[in-house]
Amino acid sequence: MLPSGLKETQLRESNNNQKVHPQPMEESINQNPEAMEALISNLFGNISSLKSAYIELQGAHTPYDPEKIQAADKVVISELKNLSELKHFYRENNPKPVCVSPQDSRLAAEIQEQQSLLKTYEVMVKKFQSEIQNKDSEITQMLQKIEEANQKRLKLEKNLKLRGMSTNEASNGDGNLQFPDLTTELFISTYEAAAKAVHDFSKPLINMMKAAGWDLDSAANSIEPDVVYAKRPHKKYAFESYICQRMFSGFQQKNFSVNSESATVMADDDTETFFRQFLALKDMDPLDALGTNPDSNFGRFCRSKYLILIHPKMEASFFGNLDQRDYVTGGGHPRTTFYQVFLKLAKSIWILHRLAYSFDPAAKIFQVKKGSEFSDSYMESVVKNIVVDEKEENPRVGLMVMPGFWIGGSVIQSRVYVSGVKVLE
Repeated sequence: MLPSGLKETQLRESNNNQKVHPQPMEESINQNPEAMEALISNLFGNISSLKSAYIELQGAHTPYDPEKIQAADKVVISELKNLSELKHFYRENNPKPVCVSPQDSRLAAEIQEQQSLLKTYEVMVKKFQSEIQNKDSEITQMLQKIEEANQKRLKLEKNLKLRGMSTNEASNGDGNLQFPDLTTELFISTYEAAAKAVHDFSKPLINMMKAAGWDLDSAANSIEPDVVYAKRPHKKYAFESYICQRMFSGFQQKNFSVNSESATVMADDDTETFFRQFLALKDMDPLDALGTNPDSNFGRFCRSKYLILIHPKMEASFFGNLDQRDYVTGGGHPRTTFYQVFLKLAKSIWILHRLAYSFDPAAKIFQVKKGSEFSDSYMESVVKNIVVDEKEENPRVGLMVMPGFWIGGSVIQSRVYVSGVKVLE
């Protein structure tokens, strides 16, 4: 079978009334210069087409275009097949002569050169085919990652809808969802934030008591008498204990000291609602939240806890009047500096309560009574490096500074002040 180019040449010769005698093919090529010229012309034409296809194949890689690469690859393969057919046609019809003329030697050298070039192109095509396969594999992997990301996004959006939040409310401004998982680690970090809020509120409270002329030693003793402090500055823990006793009172109840007759009552198993409330307030300024809805459950909680925590005698000594207390009693939330500091404390305890009841079963609070034997299994000393005398009885708890929790089989230790021990400097 003749290559298409050679067939067209012979047909063109017939149309020009050039008589072709039936004879062996090898004779017609060896003895007919026009036929040899047509063969060589076809050979160089195919090589030129192969070069062009190779350039197209290179161009399709920058930028990377899979469709163009496939199309160019098919053209390269087609031209390689044509060259292969020419090679086989020539070898079959032109056995190696015994005596080679200079013209034949030149032709053989050219053919050898083109065969070497053809092998080079074959190697390059295989290389590009391998690169295409690698790129296809990378594309497949990226498509899988995109699909996984879409599935995760849909899941997060579904959870947000269940919790009554929009995508904008849960995003960080650049479209990325910031949605915390309900885990023990989240509860622990929220507990740590509440402990810090208690500590932070105790500072201005103590400073205002000093400024008002209070006897802090007597005040600490009235909170919890007969506590043996290792150092006088440790009496600050008595005030932190006082804050916790009042702020955590009622924590074990779902309504958390909020009057159930006037507050919204939730179903016993409505963990989703608790978690939604936690998320809604977690990153919000408490004063802004109260400005939007001053009579919400959180608003009622703040009012009730302020009135319990700040005694009328204490407030009168701080401000010289009870105007702020009267304002809170009347249902308001004053924008004073002291009340705003209190709101940060109240928010930290409130969202800890919301989060505790987001779990099923709910996280359970436990408290340590004064005089209990110290146990590091469920207690943590707020003072580090305490020294226990082996000759004396086991140390006893003087103050509970922060309550502890049981959650998901884990224990969050209660923070206590151990009475009557020494501290290493």
